[in-house]
Amino acid sequence: MKMYKLVPKLMVLLGVIGFSTGAIQRPDYDDTPDPEFLNPYWMASIPDDRLLSQVTMPGTHNTMALYGGVYSECQTWSLASQLLAGVRFLDVRLRYVNGNLTLHHGVSYQRGHFGHVLEAVVDFLHNYPTETVLMRVKEEFSETNNIYSAVVDYIHRYAYWDLLWHSRLVPTMGEARGKLIILQDFSGPDLGMRYYSLDIADDWKVPTLLHLEEKWQSVYEHLEAAPAGNMKQIFLTYSSGAGVLAHPRAVALRINPRLYDYLRAKTDLNQRFGIICMDFPAAPIIQIIIDFQLQ
Repeated sequence: MKMYKLVPKLMVLLGVIGFSTGAIQRPDYDDTPDPEFLNPYWMASIPDDRLLSQVTMPGTHNTMALYGGVYSECQTWSLASQLLAGVRFLDVRLRYVNGNLTLHHGVSYQRGHFGHVLEAVVDFLHNYPTETVLMRVKEEFSETNNIYSAVVDYIHRYAYWDLLWHSRLVPTMGEARGKLIILQDFSGPDLGMRYYSLDIADDWKVPTLLHLEEKWQSVYEHLEAAPAGNMKQIFLTYSSGAGVLAHPRAVALRINPRLYDYLRAKTDLNQRFGIICMDFPAAPIIQIIIDFQLQ
């Protein structure tokens, strides 16, 4: 077979191009504009004395990365839609320029700023006070390591100080209701919990789709460890990944179904998996994750 006939097949295998140019809505993967169904107040049934580290919850990787092409985009739902669908962990990346905190995924500007995120969270928690939102905040595409003052300024301008959980300690569900818990991935005085106090599996580098098995093994091993892990520590597992020859959609199209099948095969719903953080999650897989709660 001539080489030019092999190139398209090789590009598909490596994830340079995807299976389809149209939007897909499957039980495990959704890159359409809207969730199939919503689940805005699922935390209401969790007992107040339950530690948040004992709650299993869905999250999104690079939550605000909706623009910039296949190598930048990790989600297609708006932040409001993600929260209404049941997502409770947000991964927010901020570029610092002259006191401004714009939303970025690498070099790709995401058409907004940190104030837009805070306003959406305030609005959601006002309407659904039984819920809580955990938010990793990280500096992206700038290297000041000094965004603390700007973050505080944005909180005062676009939210309010008492919205935050002001402790490194893991709160109970009762303490967390109506609160934004910042998982601080930058230096400075405490705004909330420290991101690296969590037990994290984030092996995001997937050079090509030939490396998917290694990625899945990392996800699998961390999920298997979570139910028996330290119940006072939040577990966080990223199913997302990307590389030079494997964009986020291509990875999610293949990892998400394995994650869906893995979770659906678990017959014991009375166990803790922690936060499961995804690219392009679908409402059914979010529901499966929510269904895992300690009794």
